[in-house]
Amino acid sequence: MKQLVTVILVFAVAFNLAGQITRHQRLQERQNEGSILMLNFSYGGQVPGADLATRFGSNYLAGVNIDYYTAKNWIFGIQGDFLFGNKVKTDVIAPLRGSEGFVYADDGGFADVQLRERGLAFSGHFGKVIPISDRNQRSGIRLTVGAGMLRHKIRIQDEPQVFVSSLDKEYKKGYDRLANGFALTEFIGYQHIANNRLVNFTIGVELYQGFTQGRRSFNFDTKMPGLEKRFDLLYGYRLSWTLPLFIGENADEINY
Repeated sequence: MKQLVTVILVFAVAFNLAGQITRHQRLQERQNEGSILMLNFSYGGQVPGADLATRFGSNYLAGVNIDYYTAKNWIFGIQGDFLFGNKVKTDVIAPLRGSEGFVYADDGGFADVQLRERGLAFSGHFGKVIPISDRNQRSGIRLTVGAGMLRHKIRIQDEPQVFVSSLDKEYKKGYDRLANGFALTEFIGYQHIANNRLVNFTIGVELYQGFTQGRRSFNFDTKMPGLEKRFDLLYGYRLSWTLPLFIGENADEINY
């Protein structure tokens, strides 16, 4: 009796493994047919140009975008990025510094005030993936163009333990050089959507052209309006990890 139970269990495990292997082979043979809804998590680095280069050094980005990838390899998507960096070339709080180079707190001590770059970018884009291999028609050279908004400012980061009345919340606006405006963006790189749907990523270079304008009516350090028109450039790389949602030919067929 025990031997019969053992044999039945062995056959059950064997049939289960055979079924899993067959399903896996069928999945590979499907070649990623149909449309795909892709959630992309991005990280990258950028170098500024034009007017932006006079204010900031290189920066990093972290972002999320959602793409609709058609069966014919056309891409339509939206994208949002957070920009951050530590290199600020304009010391906007120089008038607040003493002869030693420190900002004095209201209690007479020194306040450790740091300047940082912060920004946001939002855009919609469209483009196409050009396959480079017959073995995988959903992977290849990715080309997209887009338009949206670019926003950046100087973050004035002070110590929470000390208080500088000249850098209170509202007064910081007189130093932060806030600017925003319309922006264009272009991307060229490689997109990989694996046949087995396990490894999916994009890597490439990206360009931003921002037609921005200063949004502060008065800068405290220069004693002048901060409403100048600007031309801001960003050049950089982007690496994205993709979570795909496969939409089959039938309306009720959705696969992860």
